[in-house]
Amino acid sequence: MARNGKLSTDPYKGVRDFYPKEQALQQHLFSIMRQVAQSAGYEEYSASLLEPAELYRAKGSENEEIATQQTYTFLDRGDREVTLRPEMTPTVARMVAARRRDLSFPLRWYSIPNVFRYERPQRGRVREHWQLNIDLFGSEHIAADAEIILLAHTLMRAFGATENDFEIRISSRGFLNGLITQHSLSEESTKKLHGLLDRHGKVSSQEEEASLKEIGISPQEFVASVAPKDVVELLTTLKELGCSNARFEPYIVRGFDYYTGLVFEVYDTHPDNNRSLFGGGRYDNLMELFGEETMPAVGFGMGDVTIRDFLEVRSLTPSYTSPIKVYLAVTGEDMVTEAMKIASRLRAQGISAAVDLGDKKLGEQIKSADKKGIPHLIVIGRNEIDSGMVAIRTLATGEEEKIALTSLPSFLKSF
Repeated sequence: MARNGKLSTDPYKGVRDFYPKEQALQQHLFSIMRQVAQSAGYEEYSASLLEPAELYRAKGSENEEIATQQTYTFLDRGDREVTLRPEMTPTVARMVAARRRDLSFPLRWYSIPNVFRYERPQRGRVREHWQLNIDLFGSEHIAADAEIILLAHTLMRAFGATENDFEIRISSRGFLNGLITQHSLSEESTKKLHGLLDRHGKVSSQEEEASLKEIGISPQEFVASVAPKDVVELLTTLKELGCSNARFEPYIVRGFDYYTGLVFEVYDTHPDNNRSLFGGGRYDNLMELFGEETMPAVGFGMGDVTIRDFLEVRSLTPSYTSPIKVYLAVTGEDMVTEAMKIASRLRAQGISAAVDLGDKKLGEQIKSADKKGIPHLIVIGRNEIDSGMVAIRTLATGEEEKIALTSLPSFLKSF
């Protein structure tokens, strides 16, 4: 918004600017996500952030609140209704359905798209975020569910977490559907139950108990619930594969209507951030939206915002390191071209080098390099060019070492 006739420097509410330090952390997250996904045989895909609005209104593709209240939907210049994607699962299902007969299954895909939801910004929730999506198509075997959850476990460990730092809570839509059938719940009561379970832990136990009784279900039924067979089998498999911090949690339901089987959420156990971080589950019927036969599918989405919060409360975020290895300061404008020649030779050897453009005093150049977090600095003047010798300074300690210009690439590569 304009203030006093000037444009505001604030970003749009609920989105973030990524200055170099924040962008470096973002790329760190993405790098680990890609490494873990690819190590398990998953291929990266991508798609436009624009989708036809009808994709999110189709029965079973979104819960009602997201479809009607949280999407950025508008008419394009051709009067077509378009939505900025609020999640990636309908998109990947559309892509797989489009080329189903050309693809080889089981299909392992992943992506790290940005997604948009118009909701109230708060801790862990913004209006635009990036989300790792990992999906496995073409297998209804419980080993597929185990592989997906084990990947979530592996990701958390790759970020530096121990098994005590997080917990994987698993339930089953089959368990929930059995409860619905047992109590002969109407469609309206079923929706209330889904919403209530999805808010578990966010409302008081008294309010939750009263709401369950209103639906006709005793709270004790959940407390005394025994894990159904599919969850028991999954937990056994996970333990054999080295994942021992997973357990049955009857309140896990997941908010999307398209889940059909096992569902799970990863929870932070830290008292300052005790919340769900991300989750997923099995969605075997989503292909029907595109006129295709059902296809077994299971996956999850991990958002960058909640993972940042998880890492920050445990001091697991890496310190910022400048991508520039050496800064070439100059004694005057007449040395800029000489410094550029040296920088070009360093860059040809794979060493990142930045050159001052000669419009600041030498002291200011050194302060600028230090402020940017650049580890090394070399002053280029007439004496350095004529002698072929330079003093390379480590800015963190102030120590200097004299070396020949010809030895500079190999010297810098040693750091």
